[in-house]
Amino acid sequence: MTETPVDNAHDTPYDNPDQKEALRKHGMGWVKTMSYLLDEQFRLPGTRFRFGLDPLLNLIPVLGDMSGFLLSSGLLLAMAKKGASNKLVVLMCLNIFLDATIGAIPIIGQIFDFFFKSNTRNLRLMSEHFLEGKHQGSGKNVLLLVGIILLILFILLIYVLWQVGAWFFGLF
Repeated sequence: MTETPVDNAHDTPYDNPDQKEALRKHGMGWVKTMSYLLDEQFRLPGTRFRFGLDPLLNLIPVLGDMSGFLLSSGLLLAMAKKGASNKLVVLMCLNIFLDATIGAIPIIGQIFDFFFKSNTRNLRLMSEHFLEGKHQGSGKNVLLLVGIILLILFILLIYVLWQVGAWFFGLF
């Protein structure tokens, strides 16, 4: 297998030899390759900015978002099958969820997709899990925190919608 060209400005799972070996040892080489293709394959000439197929696919309304989500979910399932802890799976799901939800917002989402690389983040989390034993546990605390944050955001959304509705109906 040939080495993937990388930009040494960032410590990614693609350029760290220990992380590469840990992923290879656990049979995750194809996941690394697919993640690289989705998030880091191309570089803007004269810059250190890298992007992959994921933000390009997301330029296609709905189909691009769905394909990126499905590919990321497939990578997540493969990583979970190779021994990821429950906490690690929850953290990786959050990355994919953020990428899919914010990425679905027209214009803002397309820009966001070029900078938020959920597959690279998930691969880094998986490497840290294998190498350093990080992200162990059940993930219940992470889910509880996310649930509380989502509840607060939902309450704020209802309040804002109520205020907008009151303003709008006040015009008549």
